[in-house]
Amino acid sequence: MMRLPPVPGEWIDRTQPINFEFEGKPYQGLAGDVISSALLACGVKVLGRSFKYHRPRGVLSLANADVNAMMQQGALLNLRADVTAVQEGMRLHAVNTVGGVTRDRRRFLDLLSPVLPVGFYYKAFHSKRWFLTWERMFRRFTGLGEVMADTPRITTAKRYDFCDVLVIGGGPSGLSAALAAAKAGCKVALVDDGPRLGGSGLFNLGGNEANRLAAMELVERVAEQANIKVYANTYAAGYYADHWVPLVEAGRITKMRARVVIFACGAIEQPTVFRNNDLPGVMLASAAQRLIYRYAIAPGKRAVILAANRDAYQAALDLRKHDIEVVGIVDLRSKQECIGDAALVQNQDIDVYADSAVYEALATRGELSAVRIGALQKDAELGSKGHTLPCDLLLMGTGWAPTLNLLYQAGARMQFDAHLSQFVPMQLPEGIFACGRSNGIYGFNSRYLDGQRAGLQAAEYLGIHVTDVPSVPRDSARQSHPYPVFKHPRGKNFVDFDEDLQLKDFEDAAQEGFDNIELMKRFTTVGMGPSQGKHSNMNAMRILARLRGVHVGEIGSTTARPMFHPVPMAHLAGRAFTPERSTPLHAQHIALGAKFMLAGQWQRPEYYACVGTTREQAICEEVQTVRNAVGLIDVSTLGKIELRGADAGAFLERVYGGRYAAMKIGSIRYGLMIDESGVIIDDGVIARLGEQHYYFTTTTSGAAMVYRELQRLAALWQSQVMLVNLTGMCGAINLAGPLSRKVLAPLCDASLDESEFPYLAVRTALVAGVPAKLLRGGFVGELGYEIHVPADGLAHVWDALYQAGSSMGLRAFGVEAQRVLRLEKGHLIVGQDTDGLTNPMEADAAWAMAMDKPFFVGQRSLRIVTARPSQQRLRGFRLKDSSGPRPLESHLVIAQGDIVGRVTSVAWSPTLQQVIGLALLPPDLPEHAEFAIRLSDGQMIAAVVTALPFYDPGNARQREVAA
Repeated sequence: MMRLPPVPGEWIDRTQPINFEFEGKPYQGLAGDVISSALLACGVKVLGRSFKYHRPRGVLSLANADVNAMMQQGALLNLRADVTAVQEGMRLHAVNTVGGVTRDRRRFLDLLSPVLPVGFYYKAFHSKRWFLTWERMFRRFTGLGEVMADTPRITTAKRYDFCDVLVIGGGPSGLSAALAAAKAGCKVALVDDGPRLGGSGLFNLGGNEANRLAAMELVERVAEQANIKVYANTYAAGYYADHWVPLVEAGRITKMRARVVIFACGAIEQPTVFRNNDLPGVMLASAAQRLIYRYAIAPGKRAVILAANRDAYQAALDLRKHDIEVVGIVDLRSKQECIGDAALVQNQDIDVYADSAVYEALATRGELSAVRIGALQKDAELGSKGHTLPCDLLLMGTGWAPTLNLLYQAGARMQFDAHLSQFVPMQLPEGIFACGRSNGIYGFNSRYLDGQRAGLQAAEYLGIHVTDVPSVPRDSARQSHPYPVFKHPRGKNFVDFDEDLQLKDFEDAAQEGFDNIELMKRFTTVGMGPSQGKHSNMNAMRILARLRGVHVGEIGSTTARPMFHPVPMAHLAGRAFTPERSTPLHAQHIALGAKFMLAGQWQRPEYYACVGTTREQAICEEVQTVRNAVGLIDVSTLGKIELRGADAGAFLERVYGGRYAAMKIGSIRYGLMIDESGVIIDDGVIARLGEQHYYFTTTTSGAAMVYRELQRLAALWQSQVMLVNLTGMCGAINLAGPLSRKVLAPLCDASLDESEFPYLAVRTALVAGVPAKLLRGGFVGELGYEIHVPADGLAHVWDALYQAGSSMGLRAFGVEAQRVLRLEKGHLIVGQDTDGLTNPMEADAAWAMAMDKPFFVGQRSLRIVTARPSQQRLRGFRLKDSSGPRPLESHLVIAQGDIVGRVTSVAWSPTLQQVIGLALLPPDLPEHAEFAIRLSDGQMIAAVVTALPFYDPGNARQREVAA
């Protein structure tokens, strides 16, 4: 065990053990632990494998700035172990391994690194001969977490919030800024990605409790302020126009709109580049301090510290305070430059090696066992390299990179401060302020004052009078070494831990001409991993500047784009708020035992369940009822649009392909709508009710689209028409079957006689006392009446029809039975028998297009299409053997080894007692010709081209009452 005795301010609860598994072995942590700290407490140092070479990796930053420890638990993939709380019963394993993290079978890739240079992926795909081979290999070898097919749907909430001042960062400067703005009278929101506020003020102590107590006092003062709202465990994922910032937490995303934003985002400690700097046991100094003060974990037993600033010496003092041996401090600075910091440890029996660097880290069984150091010479070159220091812990404390990503997104301009060796804000946009380490200020007291300055200036910007605004100069001491990068003839000196990028990769990229920072980023993929360059971009810029012989400020930085941290897709998707609509007959359907399906947004009865019958049997019985007696279906979901005006007829002529201006009043006609490219987009029935009055239907899914498009066209053409969408105001019922006239007649005040109300006519009447439009069509191939009534009267009409038809065997039928009935008649369904490329000629609907009209939408495209030989045509087919396996929609039609078409509709026909369907087939395929359909399992079944319609080719049953 590596757990320390109780540490003041620790985040763990020693009374609550947490049991979990990692790589199939049981472990125990404590409440408050993250996964990494719980495993380290149990002596587990190897937490993951690197992306490209599968090298063993351990803790690096413990601050969400790297993905050395990325894990998966069941369907929850890519969990960042450094910041994910351990929970009871977790079963974790490292991602990107084959055979487990300790015996990863792909670790041999580390030996192949010389033949996998930077740009290898790009160059591999230049070979046409090996393209597919490389593609298969890359798909098999790349990727991190594994997407599980049975992953449950994860939904997260979205909410909105508003504030005067948004402070991003809960460290000393952020706390101070929030307090100053709140005391001035501002409504403040304070955001921090940690579960507790305080930031580095709670762990970067240098063995001194004073700073921790001061930070805790700030946290307590914030908690007492009523006008400060704290968002803990939340990160600002991006910055958008007008101070719009998405705040991401575990269960939701908050869209925050602020009047002023203060960036107190701090800085991220940067790795030093030397051979084997990625070994488990090599970590950032701040990571070790987090382990000690947050989780009471001893990060090692014998430590060496690689230093270039005071923070590294403070880390040494923190180690010594908790009885961890510090073998030595290797300082990159000269003896004169580090003499002040070295005085901090002069009583700690710690050797200081000034003007020296770590040449390489040495490993035993994959973990750090010693470091080899050497004296620095001119231009950061190492001289003698023979001094070895045994250790199991190496802390890197050589510099910081300010967290400026969000500031860049806000439009801030930066300049490189050579003295600090970091970028600092030079010009900030209106309503934007920066403070703390991201502003180049590092001392605890200085950060406090700088935060106070930013908070007061924010209040002043909002029109509040403030006084005594402090002015804080940037640090005089350099906090980052200008070039903490050291060559090694055998490489493995990593710059980007996410992508396994070594120093030589950058040298090779520059040599090949990718010597612009944006080009180098894309060629090497530096900063393109899950960490988004948090630990690598600064060193990459330094390396490129050195290779080009210019200052870092001339190199510039890469473009910072949202999201700053990777955001789960569930957060971006939100709660999947998809409204579902139900018709006015929903209660009646439930009472009849309906099994519902979604059709667009509508809940429609798929079929009506009967005791002792299967789904297929129920559908067949519904079909036979319509064919032999009478059935009733709710078609309220159809789009229903009313059109009036002097140009009504001419408008329909231009919108639809058929002829409608000369329709007789009281008649109906099929309408097929295409777009400008000639592709079918919708169909319906058009009824003429008056000289300037039309009423027409659309498909269920196309109602909103068609209405919106018609409004656009009416405005574009300046047509004298008025369109009214009646889809939600009117309900509709289709009463169909040979006995339908007998059922409807007693309830209707209009004559239903064939001579007065023929096929393809429309009448207005009272049905069961409710005003109705009656459309006599034949979608299902039987005598039928489509009854359109106001929505509030629909249930009354349905119940009256049901009662009137009960003695004649009337029953409700659902969508599936309707599909079988229309298939027997060979009627197409737009969107099922057509797709985004199907034109009327291919759908065998050329009869619906009046090509000799002066104009209609898509006419010109159709003329072009008809001038070319057609490649497919919607045809009917039947299976040679209906007792065998059946195809499904979209199964492919194969001829002579080639794909020549696809199945669009297929079903068992109770009327014909065989499997029938529609398919897009070659137009020259003769009737009764055989063809093959390929099933999903590769099996081929035989089918025969059949004339349409399959049932009642003379349409007699739609015109007369059956005997």
